[in-house]
Amino acid sequence: MAKPRHVDKTRGSGAETGALPLAKALDKLRKAYGTGIELRDDRGSLALEGAVATWRDKIDAGWAAARFGYRGVVNDLAVPGLEPERLEPPGIKDCSLDGLAVDVAVIGGGVIGASVARELARWNLSIILIEKEYDVAVHTSGRNDGMIHDGFAAKPGTKKAWYNVRGNRLWGSWARELGVDFKRQGSLVLFRGRTSAAAYPLMASRAKENGVDGWEYWSRSRVRAEEPNASPGQHGGFFLPSAGSLSPYKATVAIAENAAANGVRVSFDTCVLGFDLESESIAAVRTNRGTFRARAVVNAAGNWADAVAGMAGDRFFSLHQRRGSDLILDVTTGVTQKHIMSMPSLFQAREKTKGGGLVLTPEGNILVGPTARELPGREDYATAPEEIRELERHLKVNVRLSLSHVITYFAGVRPCTYEEDFIVEPSQRVRNLVHAAGIQSPGLASAPAIAEDVSAMVVRVLERSMAVRPRADWKPHRLAPPELRRLPLEERARLIAANPRYGRIVCRCEEISEGEVRNALRSTLPVSSLDAVKRRTRAGMGRCHGGFCTPRVMEIVASETGTGLCDVLKKGEGSWMCAGPSKSGGRS
Repeated sequence: MAKPRHVDKTRGSGAETGALPLAKALDKLRKAYGTGIELRDDRGSLALEGAVATWRDKIDAGWAAARFGYRGVVNDLAVPGLEPERLEPPGIKDCSLDGLAVDVAVIGGGVIGASVARELARWNLSIILIEKEYDVAVHTSGRNDGMIHDGFAAKPGTKKAWYNVRGNRLWGSWARELGVDFKRQGSLVLFRGRTSAAAYPLMASRAKENGVDGWEYWSRSRVRAEEPNASPGQHGGFFLPSAGSLSPYKATVAIAENAAANGVRVSFDTCVLGFDLESESIAAVRTNRGTFRARAVVNAAGNWADAVAGMAGDRFFSLHQRRGSDLILDVTTGVTQKHIMSMPSLFQAREKTKGGGLVLTPEGNILVGPTARELPGREDYATAPEEIRELERHLKVNVRLSLSHVITYFAGVRPCTYEEDFIVEPSQRVRNLVHAAGIQSPGLASAPAIAEDVSAMVVRVLERSMAVRPRADWKPHRLAPPELRRLPLEERARLIAANPRYGRIVCRCEEISEGEVRNALRSTLPVSSLDAVKRRTRAGMGRCHGGFCTPRVMEIVASETGTGLCDVLKKGEGSWMCAGPSKSGGRS
């Protein structure tokens, strides 16, 4: 597997780096998207300013600009009727972080930030992981299909391809250490006809170039034998055995819990407001919970990573949002197929998305999707009826599936650079800042490998001013709490005998016990909201959507946290489940 190819675009103007001269770039963009565009060379990045007619024009202009050879694209084009989004901190304000001094501050509690924190905890460092939400994995990391991609689809020579294959290999050991249920079902790409089947040599060549761990050609008869419910229109398939799946939110929780067990401080409801800079370095981090000092800072802020970079004076890139929707099918559908399956069209190769398919989850559900739509809104998870119709085509890949199996659907938003590649590098402008930005799909698969490299970058930054040594008491293993529905009856009986709370089923759909809910509330990463409990236990994820278990989970949360029932929140600040006792005046 070759390392990603990089062109040196980190210094000087476009003319000095071999990029398209500014005047020619401006002429090309104005011809395509209107005379309202202005361009500026911002220390090697191409800044787009002015205005265009539509959001789509803005995105297309950004993609076009990315081909001009500059280090990055900063797209500040205005669109009529659309105000720029601003990072809004939680309403919570206190001084709990005032005066704190740490070696490393990791910004962002998604799978990347949590993984970086865990890797850094191997060293004799004081670390804080700050997250503006009430829990980890609230946004992109908890809103995807959980597929650990094999690395075939990534463009050869990119950081995506490099980190995808490395990360895929690491997930086996990470899952074992963290007690995460990870299955390598393999990915079966079905051919629609003889023409697409003829592309197999090209697909094999790409897999080889990316260093993917194994691939096979499957004939029509082999597909029928392995997947009897696959579309009768298939003409064989391309099988990639290293692909797998896991629960993205449970994996992120496990990573963060292990980081916390190794001494990482986790601060929820904590939003970066700015930085104090001294001698081209970040001296202090300003948040809604006070200002603290940090020797090094990691920007893993997901869909807000460009905004965080801007606070530090290093906004050499900007992000656009790609929204994707998935259908979740009933848990009973999992028995109808053995592998992750898709049947893309030949035209899919020209798109900036892998096209989606049927992902078999470890829990037994099938996830259908995702879609891919360029839309504004860093945290806008709206879905639309036409998306369901678009996703319905994937159901035809498995003849046993239909829309009647859908129990719910959801959307996620992916943070994409205009170069459509990851940014994993130390800052060129701020001496103690490291970026892990633009981590769209296959970010989940890539997370362990990205974390290894970012950790090494941070250590090199710190070694300029301190001795960094491995920790002798590093604990790589996390004892996963029991999941009753997966245990043999004899083992269930032993658990219930030792703790009768495991015998009280709270969530009938998912067979979740009171003991499991209380375990989630007592972990090394304590939480107190219903959605946080759901993310850890699946209580409320079944076909009834919490209609039966919600009141009981609320009671357990209230008893564990010592609060009133009406103070229990669904997902963070202000999200009360009830207004107050029925005979009172309600919540003021």
